[in-house]
Amino acid sequence: MKITILGSGTSQGVPLIGCDCGVCNSIDFRDQRLRVSILVEVQGVYIVIDTGPDFRQQMLKARPPRIDAVLYTHQHRDHTAGMDDLRSFNFKQNEDIPIYARAEVLAQLQQEFAYIFVPSEKKYPGVLSVEAHTIQNEPFSVKGIPILPIEGLHHKLPVFGFRIGDFTYFTDINHIPEAEFEKLQGTKILVIDALQKEDHISHYTLSQAVEVINQLKPEKAYLTHISHKMGLHKAINAELPTHIELAYDGLTWEMPNP
Repeated sequence: MKITILGSGTSQGVPLIGCDCGVCNSIDFRDQRLRVSILVEVQGVYIVIDTGPDFRQQMLKARPPRIDAVLYTHQHRDHTAGMDDLRSFNFKQNEDIPIYARAEVLAQLQQEFAYIFVPSEKKYPGVLSVEAHTIQNEPFSVKGIPILPIEGLHHKLPVFGFRIGDFTYFTDINHIPEAEFEKLQGTKILVIDALQKEDHISHYTLSQAVEVINQLKPEKAYLTHISHKMGLHKAINAELPTHIELAYDGLTWEMPNP
């Protein structure tokens, strides 16, 4: 299984438009962050989690040969706005692209991308064609690959994290219920939300994310959805234990298949 961090930035990305802070002016490529998304390649199946506004750029960099499924964590635009760019894979694969999300997220997508969800006889030629799957807080599979949703809260909004084998991805959260926390036990590599050092209403802070990591004790943890307020990549990593690092765009690693 190979995981690629397609984007590790907050909803506005880094650098932030109009900002002259040290992070936004940094020439370190690790401080230049597109909106959050990842690509998981497992047993020849390619799964994307979230298609934000930078999805086209991310696909041009990662160059996956196909997309077998998209999983959506929640309905905010920094996680969904790039869905239309999946249509290139329609043409390449000559098939609908399966998308998986809770009912509320699919309803939001149908509202924002109404032209995609019209009946086929009314659809404009060349428009994206998807195969929508409603998921709940229970296991499902993509082409035989088991996926375990894990429920969390992004302030008051329910969101899903996803576990594939010994890998867990959880962004845009500030609370994981105790019952759901059990699903993360045994995770070997964890990617988790850590927006900044200061308190925030809907995201884990750096210290809160580290506390969760210390409870779970994965072999390795990467922090994502990072704001320019977090600080320079190099400086923050120097403050962290060796098994915890800030993620960065383009980071990849491999681990055993589930």
